[in-house]
Amino acid sequence: MNEDNSKPSPEETKELEKSSAALSEADVWETLRMVFDPELPVSIVDLGLVYDIRIEGKSVFVKMTLTMPGCVMGPSIAGDAQNRILALPGVEEANVEIVWDPPWHQSMMSEEARKRLGLE
Repeated sequence: MNEDNSKPSPEETKELEKSSAALSEADVWETLRMVFDPELPVSIVDLGLVYDIRIEGKSVFVKMTLTMPGCVMGPSIAGDAQNRILALPGVEEANVEIVWDPPWHQSMMSEEARKRLGLE
């Protein structure tokens, strides 16, 4: 607060507004576009690995899969997704669950991902 402690400074007001802004599912999707499979130059969203996003108050729940059940990078990818979600304004809890149903297949990738990987 500013020196007279009666009201927040303009900078504090902006920060308060930012943190109280309603979190949208679109915000989470956009954040997850920044999470990449370390073995592929494509985001987990474009790979079609994110199956579900649910927001309950200040908590975000994500269900995602991996390209293969034996992927050793799974915990790292899920951890990166969780950390990025937690960095969103207003988020206090993020739960990223790896699921296997439905099984992932290449048809779940975006057109951009298929082009980037030379599959088109």
